[in-house]
Amino acid sequence: MGKSKAPTPPDPKATAAAQTATNIGTAVANGYMGNVNQVTPDGSLTYSYTTQKWTDPLSGNVYDVPVATATQALSKTQKAIKDQNDAASLNLATLATSQSSRLNDLLGKPMDISKAPAAGDPSKLQLPQYQQFSGGPELQTSVGNAGNITRSYETDFDTSKYENALMARLNPQLDRDRAALETRLANQGLQPGSEAYNRAVDEANRTSNDARIAAVLNAGQEQTRLANLANQKASFENAAQAQAYGQALQNADFGNNAKQQMHQNSQSATAANNALKDQSFNAEQARINAQNTARANYLNEQYASRNQPINEISALLAGGQVTSPNFVPTQGQSMQPVDYAGLVQQNYQNQMATYNARQQAGKDMMGSIASIIGNLPLSDRRAKKNIEKVGRLNGHNLYEFRYRGEPGSGPKHIGVMAQEVEKIRPDAVIRGADGMRRVDYGRLFSAGKRDRKQR
Repeated sequence: MGKSKAPTPPDPKATAAAQTATNIGTAVANGYMGNVNQVTPDGSLTYSYTTQKWTDPLSGNVYDVPVATATQALSKTQKAIKDQNDAASLNLATLATSQSSRLNDLLGKPMDISKAPAAGDPSKLQLPQYQQFSGGPELQTSVGNAGNITRSYETDFDTSKYENALMARLNPQLDRDRAALETRLANQGLQPGSEAYNRAVDEANRTSNDARIAAVLNAGQEQTRLANLANQKASFENAAQAQAYGQALQNADFGNNAKQQMHQNSQSATAANNALKDQSFNAEQARINAQNTARANYLNEQYASRNQPINEISALLAGGQVTSPNFVPTQGQSMQPVDYAGLVQQNYQNQMATYNARQQAGKDMMGSIASIIGNLPLSDRRAKKNIEKVGRLNGHNLYEFRYRGEPGSGPKHIGVMAQEVEKIRPDAVIRGADGMRRVDYGRLFSAGKRDRKQR
């Protein structure tokens, strides 16, 4: 198998030159397709072409590059309007030229503003001096001491002294009544311990107890009466103290209200004075503004009189305008340039990929062949000894032999001679790296069977 060569890489200069030619051709085609002649009611637009030589600085190739010229033609009506406008513009320009001589005298003299009203003098506008508000009056914040409030009064809630006083008056009478009862009972012949005697004594005891209870109740009533009197005295004293405090508070409020009223009167007077000063300041400011407005109006009138001739001449020079044709935007067709350099490079990459694949396949095949050759039996006559023909098989001679280097007492081998087979079936003979021939017996005899079947 012969050794293949890698594909030759593309010449960049030749590729660039070819790409340039392709780009120029595409640009020329796009120019022809994009420049569309147009005809409108107001005129037409046509394109004409001339050629210009252009030399590629890289390759030296010379190209004829078309150059387009756009020609716009007005319709008859628009052409007539243009001619009339040109004539009118010429007349107006002539008139403006003759009138412009007036500007020499007008602009050659400075504008006289001596009769303009005087401007207001802002230095005479003095800011008003405002009167400051005085501080508030000093108010009375206390009313003095109106006396202490009576929070308690002396009352003795122990009624025993009242009870003792009443009992001191009552006990002697009770003792006399008891002695008289005992004397009367004795005179009646009633003995102590008898039922009548005891009944009379019990009745006397109940009467005595009732008298003592009444004395206790009277003592409580007396104590309550005295407590009420003390309470009334304390209430009277507190009412007198509250009345004195209220009178002092009213006097303080009256004095403070009077001071507040006087302070408000003073503030009102101050505010009125300040407002009067503001009014005077605003009036003076309005007078100055009126003077400035009058001066500005006078100057504007003078400027208008000075600019009027210039405006008239400018209007004469303006003239009329011709209506240009309105051409329809066209959507010219365009084509993209062929990427010739990219195609060349892609073709080279494809060739390299094919070459690399073949190289890899060759390496794989050589490895397989080497493996096969290593497994095939050595059939070269030069590697054999003691050769003796023993028969034929499928048209091939069979020999009995030993390989060189084997002992003479070893077993013999039977096979073909590679030199004989190579003359008839060269496809079944493989020459190894050592130059010795080997025979693929599978290929040799399977092919022989097929040959016989075909015959």
